[in-house]
Amino acid sequence: MKQNILITGGSGFIGSNFIRWIYDRYPLYRIFNLDALTYAGNPENLLDVEQGEITRNTQDKRYHFINGDVCDGTLLNAMFDTHRFELVVHFAAETHVDRSLINAANFIRTNIEGTRSLMESVHQYHTPRFVHISTDEVYGSVENGFADESAPLRPSNPYSTSKAGADLLVQSYMKTYAIPAIIVRGSNNYGPYQYPEKLIPMSVSNLMENKKIPLHGKGEHVRSWLHVKDFCSAIDVVSHKGQERTIYNVSGEQMNNLEILGLVANYLGKDIALYKEHVNDRPGADLRYAPDSARLQKELGWSRAHSVQSSLKDVVDWYGQNQAWWRKIKATKEFQEYYDKQATAQWY
Repeated sequence: MKQNILITGGSGFIGSNFIRWIYDRYPLYRIFNLDALTYAGNPENLLDVEQGEITRNTQDKRYHFINGDVCDGTLLNAMFDTHRFELVVHFAAETHVDRSLINAANFIRTNIEGTRSLMESVHQYHTPRFVHISTDEVYGSVENGFADESAPLRPSNPYSTSKAGADLLVQSYMKTYAIPAIIVRGSNNYGPYQYPEKLIPMSVSNLMENKKIPLHGKGEHVRSWLHVKDFCSAIDVVSHKGQERTIYNVSGEQMNNLEILGLVANYLGKDIALYKEHVNDRPGADLRYAPDSARLQKELGWSRAHSVQSSLKDVVDWYGQNQAWWRKIKATKEFQEYYDKQATAQWY
């Protein structure tokens, strides 16, 4: 029997990879992708899935795109009433820290109000399972050790604060309305289809264009690097086996930004010393993210299948083989305006 599932923000980087993951593994799912197609939402991210639907040549489509705003309660209620979703996975969010320093209002609206609107529909239509995608950035900078799911939330910028607000809002709906929700706090994802403002695709594309790479501060910020396919597998197992009203961290490998850039440059045969350009750090920058995913590993048996060393070259190769995809994005006025601010550390 076919089941309807809703993915919000499915045309973005992680959302599109997750839709592809689910589409390939669960033939009985009808996938509905709600996306407002802002700067990071790109229909081209799912052209292969769209083509697959054409190839199948059937009226019973497995993938449906809906262009809409997650804050639109009327639209959400109509969708929930019509399709009676069995599962909702909520990716839709403003996610770029640099942009949040310039315009926090969009982050508050989408990340908090959008989550509230969605939770209202989940509550009203008794959706059996809701998975909220949060971030390890809600813990703030972790100087020593690792942050498990009980660690206090200490966000440092408008982006992570808006995600922490959404995270807490979901927790309140769990407790007040007994919503069968699960929160997943992921770490720094990398992989194909990532918007080229982010470190790895920006580095690859800049090096291919023989341009400098703006590097915040000394480049010593430590992140937990997680291949997007490993994150998709984690969300998959949580969606199907996770305990209701539980929080799960998903962690990667600890490496600093300069180490990542060195690997990228090495794969492209470039000397990173000739291309990195240190710029002023973000105000209040977090120096280290360190989520602990022991719960996910012990309770649900999840483990990473990709290491940075073994998988980063394939990611670099993907951007090399798909230059038309990122060149089109980088040529837009919208991208260039924000990139210029990022490259020159114009935070205000």
